[in-house]
Amino acid sequence: MTTSPQPIEFLSKGLRCRGLKYLPPGHGAGERPLCIVLAHGFSAVKEMYFTDYAQAFSQAGFVAMVFDYRFQGESEGEPRGQIFPWEQIEDFRNAITFAQQQPEVKADRIGMFGSSYSGGHAICLAALDRRLKCVACQVPLIDGWTNFQAIVPRAAGAEMLKALEQDRVARYQTGQVNYLPVVAADNNAVLNTSDAYQWFTATHQSKAPRWENRVTVESVEQFIEYSPAAYLTRISPTPFLMMVADHDVLTPTDVAIAAFGRMGEPKKLAILSGGHFDAYVAGFAPSSGNAIAWFKQWMM
Repeated sequence: MTTSPQPIEFLSKGLRCRGLKYLPPGHGAGERPLCIVLAHGFSAVKEMYFTDYAQAFSQAGFVAMVFDYRFQGESEGEPRGQIFPWEQIEDFRNAITFAQQQPEVKADRIGMFGSSYSGGHAICLAALDRRLKCVACQVPLIDGWTNFQAIVPRAAGAEMLKALEQDRVARYQTGQVNYLPVVAADNNAVLNTSDAYQWFTATHQSKAPRWENRVTVESVEQFIEYSPAAYLTRISPTPFLMMVADHDVLTPTDVAIAAFGRMGEPKKLAILSGGHFDAYVAGFAPSSGNAIAWFKQWMM
């Protein structure tokens, strides 16, 4: 038995973030289940399997609210494709506030789920926003600079840094917004791995026609400067589940496991089979199942 999602929208810094609310099957008037708030990773929109996670969470008895950040998907904001991590974290915090005010939600029992870039947001929010009673993430970004060095060859990285400097000068002089592709067949793109190209293009065609294969150049600068690692030791006592793919080259496996070791209790590490994007497809059942079990353990 499934329930039809309800459209939602809330304000974040004056712009409308839009998403969907999923209620548990058989939800009755006056019932106030626990709530999971979730939003996707770098450039991805909610239809790229995150509506599937929201539905799985609702089937497990939670209210689930999934949304698009400002400047992406159904949500408002110009320029499109602006991906600034702390803006997205602000969107998450406003989503939590919105969730607390819903009549179907138990306001003091809010959890969060993030993946990839929003896995990094999960680290920051678990440390900073104590309204969250439980957090789960998968294949998280730990540190933008470390990630940049791991996946971009040295010479290409030096050229990219020079291009970012030039773009900053151009923005200052003219205000022009320049773009880079998120993925490309030849991997000459921001996410420069073959599995990223395959997943984004296939998912765009099959599930998410609204997704755009572009990101502002300034967003890449913000990515490199973003370091959720700074917040690892501040997460405790918020219960934190980290799921890591055993062959992840986009957010490298060893970096994530080392980060997990720096966190305090209560925490749990789960190893998923495959690469960065496998959790959304072939590994969806163990990925969503681990998250559901963690939420039930610490929120109910």
